[in-house]
Amino acid sequence: MGDARFPKSVYGRGREPDARFSLANERTFLAWISAGLALVSVGVGLESLALNLNPGFRLAASVVLVLAGIACPVQAWFGWARAEAALREGRPLPFAPLLVVLPIVLVVAGVLVLLGLLP
Repeated sequence: MGDARFPKSVYGRGREPDARFSLANERTFLAWISAGLALVSVGVGLESLALNLNPGFRLAASVVLVLAGIACPVQAWFGWARAEAALREGRPLPFAPLLVVLPIVLVVAGVLVLLGLLP
């Protein structure tokens, strides 16, 4: 009857991998989703609490955090699909580009908050 799972572009490839690897890939997907939710929440909270920070730096840090939070689900979806395809085809697992960007984003947001604290 065929494989009715979505997306066919992933599940229509190669052989079914060990379920443990697919489940680990799904947990990684959920970790990216959780990270995105946390970043958006912190960005919104930072701006909505109107802490005693320079408003320009506070807004900039909030925007940086929310944008990073928006990028996380994108990484989650495409990272999951690329990893699942690699597992099914017996290829090495792909690199997640956001792993390089996210620490830089957090440093930038932290520096902006720090600058916002200065008189």
